[in-house]
Amino acid sequence: MNTRFSITTNGPGLYEFTPQVAAWVKTYTGAEGVLTLFIRHTSASLLIQENADPEVQTDLQAYFHRLVPPTTDPLMRYLTHTYEGPDDMPGHIKAALLPVSLQIPVISGRMTLGTWQGIYLFEHRDQPHRREVVAMLR
Repeated sequence: MNTRFSITTNGPGLYEFTPQVAAWVKTYTGAEGVLTLFIRHTSASLLIQENADPEVQTDLQAYFHRLVPPTTDPLMRYLTHTYEGPDDMPGHIKAALLPVSLQIPVISGRMTLGTWQGIYLFEHRDQPHRREVVAMLR
Protein backbone atom coordinates (compact mmCIF):
# COMPACT_ATOMS: atom_id res chain seq x y z
CA MET A 1 0.00 0.00 0.00
CA ASN A 2 1.47 3.31 -1.01
CA THR A 3 0.58 6.86 -1.93
CA ARG A 4 2.11 10.29 -2.38
CA PHE A 5 1.32 13.47 -0.50
CA SER A 6 1.83 16.84 -2.16
CA ILE A 7 2.58 19.67 0.26
CA THR A 8 2.74 23.28 -0.88
CA THR A 9 5.11 25.46 1.12
CA ASN A 10 5.34 29.25 1.28
CA GLY A 11 8.94 29.54 2.45
CA PRO A 12 10.84 28.33 5.49
CA GLY A 13 8.89 26.68 8.26
CA LEU A 14 7.20 23.56 9.51
CA TYR A 15 4.10 22.38 7.65
CA GLU A 16 1.98 19.82 9.48
CA PHE A 17 0.33 17.14 7.37
CA THR A 18 -0.68 14.65 10.07
CA PRO A 19 -4.42 14.79 9.21
CA GLN A 20 -3.80 13.84 5.56
CA VAL A 21 -1.59 10.89 6.55
CA ALA A 22 -4.02 9.74 9.25
CA ALA A 23 -6.94 9.84 6.80
CA TRP A 24 -5.01 7.72 4.29
CA VAL A 25 -3.94 5.17 6.94
CA LYS A 26 -7.53 4.99 8.22
CA THR A 27 -8.71 3.72 4.81
CA TYR A 28 -6.90 0.48 5.66
CA THR A 29 -9.15 -0.50 8.57
CA GLY A 30 -7.39 -2.84 10.93
CA ALA A 31 -4.04 -2.51 9.17
CA GLU A 32 -0.94 -3.31 11.18
CA GLY A 33 2.62 -2.63 10.17
CA VAL A 34 5.07 0.18 9.70
CA LEU A 35 4.32 3.39 7.86
CA THR A 36 7.37 4.83 6.12
CA LEU A 37 7.36 8.42 4.89
CA PHE A 38 10.10 9.66 2.55
CA ILE A 39 10.56 13.18 1.16
CA ARG A 40 11.76 13.33 -2.44
CA HIS A 41 13.79 16.53 -2.10
CA THR A 42 17.28 17.54 -0.93
CA SER A 43 16.47 20.87 0.73
CA ALA A 44 13.55 19.89 2.99
CA SER A 45 13.16 17.39 5.84
CA LEU A 46 10.55 15.41 7.76
CA LEU A 47 10.01 15.62 11.52
CA ILE A 48 7.77 14.23 14.21
CA GLN A 49 7.36 17.13 16.57
CA GLU A 50 5.03 18.72 19.10
CA ASN A 51 1.87 20.05 17.50
CA ALA A 52 0.25 21.72 20.54
CA ASP A 53 2.33 24.88 21.00
CA PRO A 54 3.28 26.77 17.80
CA GLU A 55 6.26 28.31 19.62
CA VAL A 56 8.01 24.95 19.24
CA GLN A 57 7.95 25.30 15.46
CA THR A 58 9.02 28.96 15.67
CA ASP A 59 11.95 28.08 17.95
CA LEU A 60 13.05 25.13 15.79
CA GLN A 61 13.06 27.30 12.70
CA ALA A 62 15.01 30.05 14.50
CA TYR A 63 17.53 27.55 15.87
CA PHE A 64 18.29 25.99 12.48
CA HIS A 65 18.49 29.41 10.83
CA ARG A 66 21.07 30.40 13.44
CA LEU A 67 22.91 27.07 13.15
CA VAL A 68 23.07 27.23 9.33
CA PRO A 69 22.57 30.82 8.12
CA PRO A 70 22.27 31.83 4.44
CA THR A 71 25.43 32.11 2.35
CA THR A 72 25.16 35.90 2.59
CA ASP A 73 26.27 35.56 6.23
CA PRO A 74 30.06 36.14 6.48
CA LEU A 75 30.41 32.94 8.52
CA MET A 76 29.25 30.95 5.48
CA ARG A 77 31.63 32.49 2.91
CA TYR A 78 33.51 29.19 2.59
CA LEU A 79 30.55 27.58 0.75
CA THR A 80 30.94 27.27 -3.02
CA HIS A 81 27.48 26.04 -4.09
CA THR A 82 25.81 29.47 -4.23
CA TYR A 83 24.41 29.88 -7.77
CA GLU A 84 20.90 28.72 -6.75
CA GLY A 85 20.60 31.43 -4.09
CA PRO A 86 21.84 32.11 -0.57
CA ASP A 87 19.33 29.67 0.97
CA ASP A 88 20.08 26.66 -1.25
CA MET A 89 23.27 25.20 0.21
CA PRO A 90 22.11 25.91 3.77
CA GLY A 91 18.92 24.02 2.84
CA HIS A 92 21.00 21.03 1.75
CA ILE A 93 23.00 21.15 4.98
CA LYS A 94 19.83 21.26 7.11
CA ALA A 95 18.40 18.31 5.15
CA ALA A 96 21.66 16.42 5.80
CA LEU A 97 21.30 17.08 9.56
CA LEU A 98 17.59 16.25 9.84
CA PRO A 99 15.61 13.16 8.82
CA VAL A 100 14.35 12.72 5.28
CA SER A 101 12.36 9.62 6.21
CA LEU A 102 10.23 8.56 9.17
CA GLN A 103 8.88 5.23 10.40
CA ILE A 104 5.65 5.11 12.42
CA PRO A 105 4.05 1.95 13.78
CA VAL A 106 0.44 1.39 12.70
CA ILE A 107 -1.80 -0.69 14.95
CA SER A 108 -5.48 -1.41 14.22
CA GLY A 109 -5.46 1.06 11.33
CA ARG A 110 -4.10 3.99 13.35
CA MET A 111 -0.70 5.60 13.64
CA THR A 112 0.69 5.25 17.15
CA LEU A 113 1.80 8.86 17.50
CA GLY A 114 1.91 10.34 20.99
CA THR A 115 -0.69 12.81 22.24
CA TRP A 116 1.22 15.94 21.18
CA GLN A 117 3.06 14.54 18.17
CA GLY A 118 2.48 15.64 14.61
CA ILE A 119 4.14 14.92 11.27
CA TYR A 120 5.82 17.92 9.66
CA LEU A 121 7.56 18.80 6.47
CA PHE A 122 10.37 21.22 7.37
CA GLU A 123 10.92 23.56 4.42
CA HIS A 124 14.43 25.02 4.29
CA ARG A 125 14.15 27.21 1.17
CA ASP A 126 12.90 30.81 0.97
CA GLN A 127 10.68 30.47 -2.11
CA PRO A 128 7.39 28.54 -2.24
CA HIS A 129 7.73 24.92 -3.34
CA ARG A 130 5.54 21.93 -4.03
CA ARG A 131 7.06 19.05 -2.10
CA GLU A 132 6.27 15.37 -2.50
CA VAL A 133 6.28 12.81 0.30
CA VAL A 134 5.97 9.12 -0.54
CA ALA A 135 4.14 6.91 1.97
CA MET A 136 4.33 3.13 2.19
CA LEU A 137 2.46 0.97 4.68
CA ARG A 138 3.76 -2.57 5.12
